[in-house]
Amino acid sequence: MEVIKRRTYDLLLGYEPAELFEYFEVEELHGLYYLDAINHPETKESSYIAGLCNFIPNSDYGFYEDKRFIFINLNRCNTFEETICLIFHECMHQAFWLFEYDVEKEEAMITWAENETKEVINLIYDSDSTNY
Repeated sequence: MEVIKRRTYDLLLGYEPAELFEYFEVEELHGLYYLDAINHPETKESSYIAGLCNFIPNSDYGFYEDKRFIFINLNRCNTFEETICLIFHECMHQAFWLFEYDVEKEEAMITWAENETKEVINLIYDSDSTNY
């Protein structure tokens, strides 16, 4: 899995959801389970996790209150459009957290997610990690 440190989160790029659990060395992550990840059929159309944005677990199976990650399952990046939508979706989760779920800051949240999506898509293209 490729790990890219961003300003407000760690960007994790992998090809299978099991990589996420292995990276954090956990069996359970935000209600999702490693055994389910390794047993779920991974295809271009379906996966256990296509993307995920949340807090980074600490060694005690708790979570750091200010350390977050975005995971993108590159196996689900079949087209440019799918990739953009997946990244933007996860960036919106991060934007809600950054802006403290304040809907009065809706425009700022969307703008942040748009700008971050542009940067992330360029990072993915630069790393030549995509399937298309």
